[in-house]
Formats: sequence, C-alpha cells, structure tokens
Amino acid sequence: MGAGIAQLACLGRFDTYLHDPVPDALRAGEEHLRAGLLRGADRGRWSRGEAEAASARLRVASRIEDLGECELVIEAAPEALDLKRELFARLAGICDREAVLATNTSSLSVTAIAAGVEGPERVCGMHFFNPPVAMRLVETVAGDETSEDTLEAVTEVARAMGREPIRAADAIGFVANRVARPFTLEALRLLGERVAPHDQIDRIVRIGGGLRMGPFELMDLVGVDVNFEVAKSFWEQSFHEPRWQPHPIQARMVAAGRLGRKAGRGYYDYRDGPHRPDDPERPPAQAEPAIEPPAPSRLEEPGFAAFDAGLGGAEELDPTGAGIGFVALPTLAKARLVELSRGPAASADTLGAAGRHFASLGKHVECVVNGAPGLVLGRILCQVINEAHFAVGQGIASAEDADTAMRLGFNWPRGPFEWTAAIGAGRVLSVLDALRSELGEERYRAAPLLRAAGRRPQATSPRR
Repeated sequence: MGAGIAQLACLGRFDTYLHDPVPDALRAGEEHLRAGLLRGADRGRWSRGEAEAASARLRVASRIEDLGECELVIEAAPEALDLKRELFARLAGICDREAVLATNTSSLSVTAIAAGVEGPERVCGMHFFNPPVAMRLVETVAGDETSEDTLEAVTEVARAMGREPIRAADAIGFVANRVARPFTLEALRLLGERVAPHDQIDRIVRIGGGLRMGPFELMDLVGVDVNFEVAKSFWEQSFHEPRWQPHPIQARMVAAGRLGRKAGRGYYDYRDGPHRPDDPERPPAQAEPAIEPPAPSRLEEPGFAAFDAGLGGAEELDPTGAGIGFVALPTLAKARLVELSRGPAASADTLGAAGRHFASLGKHVECVVNGAPGLVLGRILCQVINEAHFAVGQGIASAEDADTAMRLGFNWPRGPFEWTAAIGAGRVLSVLDALRSELGEERYRAAPLLRAAGRRPQATSPRR
C-alpha cells in the first residue's frame, strides 16, 4: 500500500519520500514503485517520459527524520493502534507544525490515532483502496478535531493523484466498507437458511446485479479469515449491532482451513482449473413484457399465477400457496434476471411454466430452493440500501458519496441510493418489513431515513 500511494504521489507531480524502518522492506518498496511506473508506461496508462519524470521525484528515506520537511505525511503501517499512535507522535515532533499527518487506516479510529498528537486538527484519514494505482476511491476521514483546512488539503492532493475523494466521518468502517458489510453477511444468512447454495447466490448477484463477482467469490479473494476478522471487529466495536453479527459459517470455514484462493480452497475449489463455469448467455427474447414498470403485485399467465416476492406479504398476495413468487430488479422490464420460488401448494409444472414465460422475455431464470421476502438479490440489495441510509442518516457521508464509494470502491454499476431510485424506497421497505416480521430479527429494522423516504412518493431520482 505504501509503495502504491507513493507511486500516485510521484505521478501527481509531488516530490515524494518513501520510508520504511526495515531496510529490506524499503528496498522492496522502491523496486515495486519504479517497476510499477515502467509497467504502467508499457500498458499505455502514461507515457515513458511521464514515468521517468515521476521516478525522478522519488527520494528514499532511510530515517524517519528525513521526512522533516514534508508538508503531508501519509502513513501505511500495520493496523495496530499503539504502533500508529507512537508513529504519529514521532512525526508530530519531526515535521513542521503546519504539516498534515494522514493515516491510511481502514479499521481504526482517526480520533484515537490523533489523541497523542500535538495539534490533532492536522490529523486525518486518507484511506486508499488496494491496489491504490488501480482503485480510484479515496476516503478523506475527519477525526473529532480535524480541521476543514486539513480536509481540503488532502482532498486537493487526492485529486492531483488522479483519485476521486469522498468525505467520511470517523466511524466504524467509514463509508465503503460499512455500506458493503451486508453484501457478504446477508449472503451468509441466505446460505445458512438454505435459500440457495453459494454458487447460485453468486450467479444471481453477478447476472442480476451486474457485478463482477458474487459475495462468496469476494470472500475467497479477500480471504475468508480476513473477512471473518473484519466481521468480528464491526460486531465488537458496535457493541453487538444486530446488522453486523458474524455468521457461524465463517468460523467453521476458518477452523477447516478453507481460507479462499490463498489456501487453494474456500467456498470454491481453486486447485484444479477454473473455480466455476462461465455464466450462461442471456436467452433470446421472443416477446416483450406485457406490463410497464413498476411491476404489479401479481401476474396471471396461462399455466401459472405469480406474485412479486419483492413486495413481501406472500400470504396476502398468494393466499392459496399455489402461486410462484418472483423477483425482478429494478423492474421486470429492465431486469436481466428473474428469480422464482414456488409456494407450498405449487407444482413443478407450474414452476416450469413460469420459468418458460420469463425466459421468453429474454430473462435469465433462477429457481431458488427456499423462498423468503426478496429472495436472493432483493434481500442483499435491500440490506445494502438500508445500511447506506443508516450511514447517511447518522452523518457519516452524503448520499452522493455513498454511491461513489460503492461504484469506485467495489465496482458496483449503481450505488445504493441509485438503486433506491430505481427500485423505489417503498418496495425496499416492504422487503425489510416482511423479513423482520417473518424471521423476527432486529437486523432487518429499517433506517429512519429510509422509512421517511418510503413515505414520500419518488423521494429520490436517478442520477445515472
């Protein structure tokens, strides 16, 4: 991370000092940085001349005292509070009183890091995402005493580095990691409740949500153990907020040594060839949807009757239990994928008729094992949307910055508030309220900001 951030600084035309107290690590960081500049030039990201000029701006600092004239110091030390506090206290004594001190922490409190620093108003968070050269997002984080001048300075630097800065308050997970927390946790609950197997959940999310990878692929990539540790950290720091409770499946996977790609096995097996088949091609459309969005609560077609499981209240919409539940997001007309589940009295023939109908509209069709309000994609998206509304309502970030965080930090095609505009806040609330009623769990309580939006027709409008 440190070498990647320094590379961005060099490309941003800043005279840059790279320091590490371990000589071998410092040499490796310098080599990584200079090689990255040449590699980027070979790939056409910048010219060879720009790479050479950026490389010339790099200074290797073997002693921390060599940083004394720096106007901005960005720390990327291991995530240990005592270590960072000691480092920042030393920097405060070495650097000028006006120098800005920024931490790249992703999990620790900026306020706590600044507590031992003389002039805590100059301390802030500058959270880059890994790898910094590829990921455009930077969260600029205000501690309790961070000044506006400090935030404006690091925002200007981030933009000069070619990054997209967003503002965040000093809270658990900041913006992107907090809003994304339900993406994996709700997927684990779906797996634990046997709504669908892990590979089907991932496929539904990829095709229906337009994401590059599903939640289980993401956990395997990051590390199942790392994801579990982050989940425990959120749970403990929040004094056991129900939305952030880890899942026993995570503990079992770690105990079994199935830690993801780095171990050869996680939720998928990586030891022999591709871990999954390619997603199926979209079926050709033979007809246009007979309805315009928003979708009605029921569809009546020859051979089947279907109700929108994205609205909750299955007993009201399908009192006989002989119907087919479906979810199509954001609307049936715009959805790439339709999820189906059959009621307790519905036959396999009825399910087949519904599947053929939606396939004839050019939709991928996925039949889940155990239906519940929102099915798979609806549950995951609604919880992410809910978390984003909690964060914005608590003043952690703006709605625009929450959207930017998910688009740039996790490569989502839409941010949570853009999804809200596309789906409708009322429909999101229907899913959450139905889940809370059916499962009896506090984690599905709606954020006050979302509840208020649901009472206002068309409270938000699409920005993309």
